[in-house]
Amino acid sequence: MDYDPAVVSFDELLDVFWTEHSPTSRPPSSQYAHIAFWGDDAQRDAIAASLGRVAEGLGRTVTTQTRALDRFYVAEDYHQKYYLRSEKTLMRDFANMYPDAKDLMNSTAATRVNGYLDGVDDANALVEALDSLGLSQPGRDRLLSLAGRPPGFGAGCTI
Repeated sequence: MDYDPAVVSFDELLDVFWTEHSPTSRPPSSQYAHIAFWGDDAQRDAIAASLGRVAEGLGRTVTTQTRALDRFYVAEDYHQKYYLRSEKTLMRDFANMYPDAKDLMNSTAATRVNGYLDGVDDANALVEALDSLGLSQPGRDRLLSLAGRPPGFGAGCTI
């Protein structure tokens, strides 16, 4: 994800961060640690303030770590587009569109589909965007069949 402060404020980004993980649970290993990284003093201060609000609101100790960002590594291919990768029909479409893994990683269409599969947007937004995603008819049908399901529900899953 590329952060663009002209599109979303850092505070809004933090609001999403706190709701997308359990800030009071300890991760099973350091590989899956919950960490808020800052790039400058203003971000460090914003993270500290938001952490304080979250801790106060929960009434519990927050175990999410905070650290200065000293270097960044792009996740391995198999970590990219996690929900999309579990959908064979959709991955077939995107593999045809983007045979190079880097192109798939940078595809806004693949990112949007991954988000829909994770429940980030509603079915109405999906229907509006469907024509712009470049999917085959089987891909479109599969994606529409999954719209509105809980995050992570895909192939072979039932509700």
